[in-house]
Amino acid sequence: MKKGTKILGASLLAGSLLFSSHSVMAIQGENPSEHAFDNKVIKRIDVEKIYQNLSHLAVNIGPRVAGTQSEQTSVDYITGKFKEYGLNEVEVQPFQFIKDYKHPSSVSLKVNGRNYETAAFRFSNNTPSGGVSAELVYAGLGTTAEVAHASVEGKIALIKRGTIPFTEKMDNAKKAGAIGVVFINTDNSTPLFSLPANESNLPVLFMKKSDGDELISSLQGNNLTANMSVEGAEFVKATSHNVIATKKPMKNKDTNQIIIVGAHHDSVSVSSGASDNASGTSIVLELARVLENAPSDTEIRFITFGAEENGLLGSKHYAQSLTKDEINRTVAMFNMDMVGSKNAGEFAMFTYDGKPNTVTTLGNSAGTRLYNAIPYNQIGRSDHQPFTEVGIPAAVFTYAPLEPEYHTAKDTIELISKEKLLKTAQVLGAAVYQAARPDTPALERSNVAPVPVEAEYDEDLHL
Repeated sequence: MKKGTKILGASLLAGSLLFSSHSVMAIQGENPSEHAFDNKVIKRIDVEKIYQNLSHLAVNIGPRVAGTQSEQTSVDYITGKFKEYGLNEVEVQPFQFIKDYKHPSSVSLKVNGRNYETAAFRFSNNTPSGGVSAELVYAGLGTTAEVAHASVEGKIALIKRGTIPFTEKMDNAKKAGAIGVVFINTDNSTPLFSLPANESNLPVLFMKKSDGDELISSLQGNNLTANMSVEGAEFVKATSHNVIATKKPMKNKDTNQIIIVGAHHDSVSVSSGASDNASGTSIVLELARVLENAPSDTEIRFITFGAEENGLLGSKHYAQSLTKDEINRTVAMFNMDMVGSKNAGEFAMFTYDGKPNTVTTLGNSAGTRLYNAIPYNQIGRSDHQPFTEVGIPAAVFTYAPLEPEYHTAKDTIELISKEKLLKTAQVLGAAVYQAARPDTPALERSNVAPVPVEAEYDEDLHL
């Protein structure tokens, strides 16, 4: 599961998920005949096959950091399994990403000939050789209105830290035509901060509060010329991959709709990634095996994503590569992330916008038929998010709160629960088949019954 914000950092489900006695409402009116259809799928699910695939990914391959040979080995394994299970239409989709960053060899800031102590932001871009010389202008907190009022075009913007993210400040200045940005800290330190890994970033420096306040005062009624130099920064690229296996619908019963079932196959460097996320990947493989021969009137795409831990990069790449027609035809995206640890909490669903949709409805309906109602709430930062952003109903299935071994070397196969793997596979298998089987009406996006359950959550729940 992706850690922190879209760049690197902070915790995923570090908060607690609380269930009250009145928070889960049972679904009324379930059709008993649904169980007969569920059995066509769930009785074929073999938890030992899930566990064997998980073991191969987590033990035989181990850490699967995006852009490394171990990730490539896992991609080859996943591709082979899809084909072994009878899916003939398998695509490996490569994409480049910024894997690392060589910090600048030198940075400097001179204002009217005076040198100031500064530090470069991680993922700051270079200035031309010798730096850039331009008028320094104060743009407050870097809001859209403030950078417009400061007339930063062709100039170096001096901006205070606070209120809005650094990224937004830089983007506002860039869009207004600034050629560089100097941020002023809230204290007299110059720590290293990060921007998203983007080669189009401006040169960005960071200075301490006392120097910044002095410059702000000096700019009152005066024009100051700054020379800003950032040299030696280098964006280091690598290639990751998505693996897409497609099950086509029956030719004589085709709703022209698409369902996506996905999980990320990469892991962080310190972990074998048994729960995060060999568990989700192995269930994707098992559902592909089980559903490959099941009659369906809906196209099903089974996808494992690369570089999730680097900022949801694989799912972003895939979602943004879809045509408008494909987006309009995709009725649901089921994502699984960290669905195997003995030490994690209860089964739950999360949508990026916090709203119920086709996926939460189908998931809760299947959960109620097979086990119990599944609560949902709002969270992003996993591979369902990019699909929501392009207009596709999506949700992530996980167990909350997360296991304490999350993103550590203790995320090992010894802590994997076969019971949780089986439950996840059965619920998602039943949910997907409810939508894809040929004897159900075509789904309208986000417009199926019953309504998902509601749940009470700790205010501090965050990914």
